[in-house]
Amino acid sequence: MAVLLFPGRHHALTNYQREYLARVLAAPRETLRDLRGRPLNLAGPVDTVLWAVTSANHANTRRNPLPAHHREVAIELFALGLPGRHYVYLIDDVGRSPRFAEYVVKKIEVESRGRFRLAPENCVVGCSTPEVLAQYEALGFQILPVELEVLDPPRFAARTPWELLTECVDAGLQGADFRATPAWREGLAPATRDLFEKYTYPDMLLDLFRDPLLGDDGDLTATRDYNTYVRSFDEGAPRKYEIVKPFMLPGRIVDVGCCTGSVIREMTLDERLDESDFYGIEVARHLHEECLHRKEQGHFANEHVFFYRRNAAQRGIFPPHSVNVFTTFSLTHELESYQGRGALTGFLRLLFEQLAPGGRWLNVDVVGPEDGEREVRLWLDASDGRNGDWERAFPADARDELRAYLDGLSTAARFLRFARDYRAAEGYALPHRYEDGPAGRVAVLALRDACEFLSKKDYTDNWQSELHETFCFWSFTDWKRAAEAAGFRIHPGSRAYANPWSIRNRYEGRARIYERRGEDMEPLPWPPTNLLLVAEKP
Repeated sequence: MAVLLFPGRHHALTNYQREYLARVLAAPRETLRDLRGRPLNLAGPVDTVLWAVTSANHANTRRNPLPAHHREVAIELFALGLPGRHYVYLIDDVGRSPRFAEYVVKKIEVESRGRFRLAPENCVVGCSTPEVLAQYEALGFQILPVELEVLDPPRFAARTPWELLTECVDAGLQGADFRATPAWREGLAPATRDLFEKYTYPDMLLDLFRDPLLGDDGDLTATRDYNTYVRSFDEGAPRKYEIVKPFMLPGRIVDVGCCTGSVIREMTLDERLDESDFYGIEVARHLHEECLHRKEQGHFANEHVFFYRRNAAQRGIFPPHSVNVFTTFSLTHELESYQGRGALTGFLRLLFEQLAPGGRWLNVDVVGPEDGEREVRLWLDASDGRNGDWERAFPADARDELRAYLDGLSTAARFLRFARDYRAAEGYALPHRYEDGPAGRVAVLALRDACEFLSKKDYTDNWQSELHETFCFWSFTDWKRAAEAAGFRIHPGSRAYANPWSIRNRYEGRARIYERRGEDMEPLPWPPTNLLLVAEKP
């Protein structure tokens, strides 16, 4: 006897797959031919199918929308009535590894407790993805091509499951009925259709593909180093909570953009909030998974902590008038940067709608200067590093090399790099020029742009992500106006402030802002770097 290994993400199952598997399982071994037209070199007929569900630890993303346990349920229903025996094995994601095929084979041997030791003489692989089947062929396995008809160039005898699913999604995104497409009615198998209907997956898929913030793998940006991001957020959590602590209220408390839940942990340690429920909303897959892991490990001092993966800027998550406190830490500038002004102002309105009367939105984020268009002179230290070779190009995945390179530049040379890279993908060219004067050689530019540089110049470990974002788009006055326009009342505890640690450790001695007064250069006070906005619902 022999087995058919059928690897895939298996988010959708098709009628073509069912017909194909029925033929393979019923056919005499000598009548079957592999992708190359050769008879199968197996010891016996194919009587068993091993379904390898890959990326089983990923869900709720465009690339992997369904959780693995529901994919497994659909496969079990799909296999009813098919010949042979069917086994499902869940394979966690290993990325684009050249040893993916080898990993799947070994994983199945371990998960089956040695029952299935797959080798070319007892196993044939069903696969229509050229890059994947090439790995199995390199291990000596023969390939049954399923939908694939010709390998080079690839030509398919039938549409793949993902193509059928994409057709349904495209119809829904264009306003048509997801369920009225031929792909849904005729292409996808009843097991998939029934599962999708039962758990309203068509709606979830449309939400995922409508979301302008996320990439295919459910992340904000492909250039962010999450290890650095998480470490920084965790280390700053006690300080962040101390800022908002005087303004917290008990009840339903929601931290939007909760990262790994480190601020929520600080909240659960606050005895005043013992009777509260805590909700963490996080859109990035890596971070949401870490939140769930920490909850499993008993990281929080309150049992009533819940985490959800949602884009809170798209629609309300909680019923109107039901939330007592929303907190956002370093989130709102990302909405502005990645989704635009309309998404940011819409987010403020959504928060207002969900807050109970008397409820508060506590926003801690970066802030821009008042009178940001004002022309200033920026002196930058040219003696604290290298001044040449500031234009070198780096690929997106060379974070360590780029960080070391940037760390070696002087502050003056790093500004040149900043002026070239800042929002360059959007076509922004930072206006500036140089002049010599009483303070030496200085850059002449808008105060807002000077503050953007100062706020970002030391983020060399996430340079590519940080330079896509804007920190200084609104002053404190602008923030108050926007909140009031959404219906909020501004609490007198709101304030903008210059972070003393940043001033002492990152600005002083390395940069200085001046304003020209005739022939003189007058140093200006350091502009604010951060704000606490305490916005109340009347």
